[in-house]
Amino acid sequence: MYKYNEFDEAFVRNRVAEFREQVQRRIDGSLTEDEFKPLRLKNGLYLQLHAYMLRVAIPYGTLNSKQMRQLALIAERFDKGYGHFTTRQNIQFNWPRLKDVADILDLLADVEMHAIQTSGNCIRNVTADHFAGAAADEIEDPRPTAELLRQWSTDHPEFQYLPRKFKIAITGAPNDRAVTKAHDIGLRMVRNDAGEPGYEIIVGGGLGRTPMVGKTVREFLPKADLLPYLEAIMQVYNLSGRRDNKYKARIKILVHETGLEEIRTAVEEAFEHHKRDFVGPPVELVEAIDEAFAPPLFDNTQSLAFEHEQQANPAFRSFVETNVSEHRNPAYGIVSVSMKPIGGTPGDASADQMRVLADLAERYGHDELRISHEQNVILPHVRKADIPAVYAELREAGLATANIGLVSDIIACPGMDYCALATARSIPIAQQISNRFDELKLEREIGPLKIKISGCINACGHHHVGHIGILGLDKAGKENYQITLGGDGTETATIGERTGPGFDDEDVVPAVETIIGTYLELREDTSETFLQAYRRLGAEPFKQAIYGQTEDEARAA
Repeated sequence: MYKYNEFDEAFVRNRVAEFREQVQRRIDGSLTEDEFKPLRLKNGLYLQLHAYMLRVAIPYGTLNSKQMRQLALIAERFDKGYGHFTTRQNIQFNWPRLKDVADILDLLADVEMHAIQTSGNCIRNVTADHFAGAAADEIEDPRPTAELLRQWSTDHPEFQYLPRKFKIAITGAPNDRAVTKAHDIGLRMVRNDAGEPGYEIIVGGGLGRTPMVGKTVREFLPKADLLPYLEAIMQVYNLSGRRDNKYKARIKILVHETGLEEIRTAVEEAFEHHKRDFVGPPVELVEAIDEAFAPPLFDNTQSLAFEHEQQANPAFRSFVETNVSEHRNPAYGIVSVSMKPIGGTPGDASADQMRVLADLAERYGHDELRISHEQNVILPHVRKADIPAVYAELREAGLATANIGLVSDIIACPGMDYCALATARSIPIAQQISNRFDELKLEREIGPLKIKISGCINACGHHHVGHIGILGLDKAGKENYQITLGGDGTETATIGERTGPGFDDEDVVPAVETIIGTYLELREDTSETFLQAYRRLGAEPFKQAIYGQTEDEARAA
């Protein structure tokens, strides 16, 4: 992991001290709420439905045991004993008191964490593949690039007042686990014909009220050119992005309205200018970042304990099938810890659970943890011989739910239980779906299926790219849930198609059950996934099943 240097430490401490004074001025009335708002947002502090919410950055989803324990301490001391992991690899505390926020930020600074640029019209927390540095299919660990981008973008004087918030994601593998095509800029590590690593540059992706899949503006960019090229993109967007309507201010609208070719021409022209004048980061800084992400010292001792335990323990075998992924080192596995217990709140972790995860990372996982955009926690480097022991401890802590990638591994935003922007609840819908399919005992027969739920049009639950997406809206004062089908957040990214009229809260779970039952009935064989079947069959059989009539008849009704 990257370690703060003297500059980093001073920068973060100064920001905390500055914000502490701003908070005091708000408390004593020297600042109105309108005056305080832009100041708190610069420090990740929102005013939600019931209380303030503090969003803490977990850069590119990586943290260590000391940091996880500090998050547990904050949850206990200043919140209600838990935190909420988000789809942007952050953690949110939903109940801090304003007078305590600066103290929380000081505790975060003690472990090299902060909440800077987790809000506002700036470049937000750079996210990355949660299997980075461990995945068997990886071309190169993307985290050194993500760290470089974090340092470049933090307090960048030209990009603090963009037309709208700006999100960057990066993956180092051909299998996209970072949803790069749904970001303002997506970076995918690729190789050119000479075998040299570089980046495919994707622009104009995003969800929200106008969901769009990003478009490739550069097929291959040498690594050395990344910063001036991103400067070029940001400059074009900053100068040309719309500021007259916040709903049309994202770069996706600029790309859509201007056209990719014209955007590409403008970016390439700006790039030539920036490249000519660009003074790259100091060589010693780049080397220090690369060294910080050197692979751990793996213990390649072989053991048959892993295989023996799978044969002897069916529950452990089920856990391995869903929650353990292939590591680049054959002696290791990547363990995904589901934060989606049956009937639980997706992404929530108690302080006790955080400490269990910290202990496991310290003892078995080379002191590394990752937060995925799917709101789960990853132990990226666990020796196969140790996975049975890890499983046993997870099970004792109630963290061994074997459902990664299955129906109950649901992404859901906080919805109207917390969020001031929400138009419907999302957590109860996720809980009801989880409980229903647990009753039916069909999860493993259904196989891979991603359900994603958002409580408003802002799409924090990524519903547009769910195989089954659910969007909660307000319809005449009552919650109404639209369903989309066929979305995909991977390298074959697709925006889901809306099925038709929405459903009341009591009808949405039966509709999901009907959709999945239709898939089980119509799939060619058990190897055909829901997404594959949907792409083969199209939407009509599913619409017929849930509405009992054709789409035109449903609309007429």
